[in-house]
Amino acid sequence: MKTLIKFTSIVLLGMLIACGGNGEKKEKDQIKVGQKSSTEKKSEPKKQSGTEISAEDALANIGIGPIKSVDVGEGINKEMATRGEKVYNNLCTACHKMEKKFVGPSLGGVTERRSPEWIMNMIMNPEEMIKKDPIAKQLLVESNMAVMANQNVSEEDTRAILEYFREYDKTH
Repeated sequence: MKTLIKFTSIVLLGMLIACGGNGEKKEKDQIKVGQKSSTEKKSEPKKQSGTEISAEDALANIGIGPIKSVDVGEGINKEMATRGEKVYNNLCTACHKMEKKFVGPSLGGVTERRSPEWIMNMIMNPEEMIKKDPIAKQLLVESNMAVMANQNVSEEDTRAILEYFREYDKTH
């Protein structure tokens, strides 16, 4: 019995460590952050402890962490997006896919569902976000309590990942 417990603990620890792969995210139609496109998929309000979070509230939520404001501009910085894709592929793809839920939520369309600040704070500060942010708490529940690993991603690399997500969302 002790051997089974040890084996299970090792497997679970390995899965937790594996969820820290590198990668980037992006979505479909090009839109300005915070603006909805006419073809945008409507998000269902999320429930957390009996409260609903509207799509508008989700986009207004900047999350909890060091990022208070992000100026993304209207165009896509291709060089930054390319770097962000590399970071995403190295750190994030063990747990995230762009077009389907995997260990963590699907990231395609994330820039249409979340503010740039929220996205960056989730990448840089997942522990506190999961403890205090209502959207992050709901995502944790939807991901079967698979906690996002803190990859200690720099602000510059996090911004590059965000740019990759913006480019992905614009082109898919």
